[in-house]
Amino acid sequence: RLDGIPLAIELAAARAAVFGIEALAARLDDRFRLLTGGHRTAMPRHQALRATLDWSYELLSEPERVMLRRIAVFAGAFRLDAAAAVVASPELPPSAVVEALANLTGKSLVVAEVDGRVLRYRLLDTTRAYALEKLGESGDADQAARRCAEFFLDLFVKAAPASSQESVTADLAQYAREIDNVRAAIDWCFSAGGDSGIGIALTAAYAPIWLHLSLAGELRDRAEHALGRADANLSARTRMELQIALGTCLTVTLGSIERTRSVLTAALETAVGLDDLDAQVRALWALWTLYFNTGEFNTAQSVAERFSLAASRTGDPGIVAVADRVMGYSLQYLGNHHAAHRCFERVLRTYVAPRHQRDKVWFLYDQRILTRAMLARSLWLQGFVDQARSVAQASVTEAETVNSKLTICFVLALAVFPIALNTGDLVAAEHALDRLIETATKQSFARYVMVGRRLEAALLIERREFEAGTALVANTLDAGTNSGWLGRFTEYLSTLAQGLAGVGEIGKALAMIDQALARADRGAEHWYDAELLRIKGELLLREATAQSVSAAEDCLFGAINVAQEQGALFWELRASTSLAQLYHQQGRNQRVRDLLTPVYDRFTEGFDTADLQAAKALLDAL
Repeated sequence: RLDGIPLAIELAAARAAVFGIEALAARLDDRFRLLTGGHRTAMPRHQALRATLDWSYELLSEPERVMLRRIAVFAGAFRLDAAAAVVASPELPPSAVVEALANLTGKSLVVAEVDGRVLRYRLLDTTRAYALEKLGESGDADQAARRCAEFFLDLFVKAAPASSQESVTADLAQYAREIDNVRAAIDWCFSAGGDSGIGIALTAAYAPIWLHLSLAGELRDRAEHALGRADANLSARTRMELQIALGTCLTVTLGSIERTRSVLTAALETAVGLDDLDAQVRALWALWTLYFNTGEFNTAQSVAERFSLAASRTGDPGIVAVADRVMGYSLQYLGNHHAAHRCFERVLRTYVAPRHQRDKVWFLYDQRILTRAMLARSLWLQGFVDQARSVAQASVTEAETVNSKLTICFVLALAVFPIALNTGDLVAAEHALDRLIETATKQSFARYVMVGRRLEAALLIERREFEAGTALVANTLDAGTNSGWLGRFTEYLSTLAQGLAGVGEIGKALAMIDQALARADRGAEHWYDAELLRIKGELLLREATAQSVSAAEDCLFGAINVAQEQGALFWELRASTSLAQLYHQQGRNQRVRDLLTPVYDRFTEGFDTADLQAAKALLDAL
């Protein structure tokens, strides 16, 4: 923050003993008052910092002084055209702006940096703090800030979704470099002397960049603030864009479900009224995310179908691919694994990125990588375990290559971790979990932080640390119940049931499984039904009464039948092994062979996994 200026660092070090490092850093915006308030004996030396800048400032020509003052409105590096837009005036024409900027650079008051093919300029923080004081004294501060905000609005308004975001997504990295300048411009717009109309429009226009940078929390707050400052004269399109941005961010940060549903529904109605297909698909995608992650799978499926129709109308093969991926995702959780698998393979075979990089902006994730992760899940559930592990790991590697933090979280939580946990590779599961929680926490992805804690509970219980795992999953389920974000809730309820069983609470565990089965039936989350029935059967066996054993056998047969209907060979093996173990204990070894051998023989890979090894051990023991 002090740009390596020795005197400024010396003065700051002297004040660190008073404020501490963090408080000192937080106060550096007012650095001159902060750094000149030291011991009386040091005052002359402390005043040298301001004196040095005063001396440099007095040596400048008047055009150079005007230039230095006005470019202080840029909080980050800026281009020449941006400087000209802010500084140029009748007394300082564009040619004089160029000369003044060159002179300031030559005098080391402005730093020039090569950024690809573009030359960008910036003020050192200490110099900017001084120049801002001079700008305030000149009376030009609001005018310069207004010009800065208007420049960036003109730059990004062409990129509004009405024109398919062609401009803003033409070079995401280039526009992302303006984020500090845009933040400062918007902050001024909503200040006492600002222009909230410009601030509202600029927030809407820059929303894709916040999403691209995974800054969902910041965009949520800014979009909410902009909507709060809007009046009845705000255009329907700008309001719609802010609503889509806000609703999309709320699904990531686990905001109010009612607020999320309200803003997205309103945005969709506006998009339909405007016949804006681009906005429709973005609003529908966010609505699908909302319903899916609140456990309303039937509604999510209906939204997915509507999304697919809107996507086909866009004529963009990339958007159609996104809709196909969403449809496959819905089908998988509904328990139709073969159809889901076909969707994922079709997407990967024909995938074309949406035009104007919309997949990197409004759909948040890298869609092709997500599809591979979901394919890994399909392969696992259908019994192709080695392929599943390979595809899941390749998805992580690819997500790291494109550096998409949300995509990394998705792949770890939905593919790598569950495949590792369910195949008995607890070391790989732990590594995936650590990476997930670390990434989600750093990026403030509240949904994935919550998911990570629930997966941590599952790992603890798998390691037979029942008390710790049960307490953790109970706390996270309470948080989910209170917030309403209940996606994959049945799976987590089964985790709690297994933890309760581990501490001897069989009755409570059975009640929890019954609750999970009832919820799965209400929300149509059927992909986990076979495992829920198997777990219930195992719990009934622990009651060890004639009635409970008979009921357990019925549950295990039910689990096998559901798994067969869904094409979930992995769940079928688990349920068959559980039932075969019961038959083995009863001395009905031929029943064991007849039941387990045909299922085991259908596997062509994954023979090092825990379930296949358990099945083989049982068959070998006959």
